[in-house]
Amino acid sequence: MPGRPAPRSLAFLCAALAASIAAVRAPAQAEVADLREDIKGLTERVSDLSLRVEQLEHDNAELKSKLDSAGPGGDMVTAEQLNRAVAALNASIKTAVDSSRSDILQRVALQMENLAKQTNQALDSVARSSAAAQAAPVAQAQAAKPDDLGGRTPGSYTVQKGDSVGLIAKKTGARVQDIVDANKLADPSKILVGQVLVIPGSK
Repeated sequence: MPGRPAPRSLAFLCAALAASIAAVRAPAQAEVADLREDIKGLTERVSDLSLRVEQLEHDNAELKSKLDSAGPGGDMVTAEQLNRAVAALNASIKTAVDSSRSDILQRVALQMENLAKQTNQALDSVARSSAAAQAAPVAQAQAAKPDDLGGRTPGSYTVQKGDSVGLIAKKTGARVQDIVDANKLADPSKILVGQVLVIPGSK
């Protein structure tokens, strides 16, 4: 039916779309795997820093206990310095986590943008192929329309009752082998009345 691509064209377009999407998805999956490794490393780093904070807090508590037991003459400067060190470490952990999180989010956003561009390009390519496949049967059907002169048009011939390939060649001035080749006739003796043949070099 004119205007509708043949099943083989649909299969080809589906295969092309699947191949394009697979080509787009392969690098994206590798990048996602890299991101997971980065997140895993970040999680381990935060866990290690958390353990260090707990150890410092424990040491701080012990020092405070010793200072309290020592009375007014204890060294308060050491406890204050330790408190400042713990605060600085906490700030450093927060900064490191925020920086890593921002970097990961930026990388994910960039990868998603690239993936969207590649997918759109693949879809545009398939759409153009589909449009070309749909236009080809329409053009062939228009070229094969018979006119009012016995069903013949320039470059085509509608088989009449009693016709043979040899007789058609004489009528059109074309060569028998050219007609057979142009229409891919496996058996030139089996042509049907009403069949439209392409006539290369017809007069």
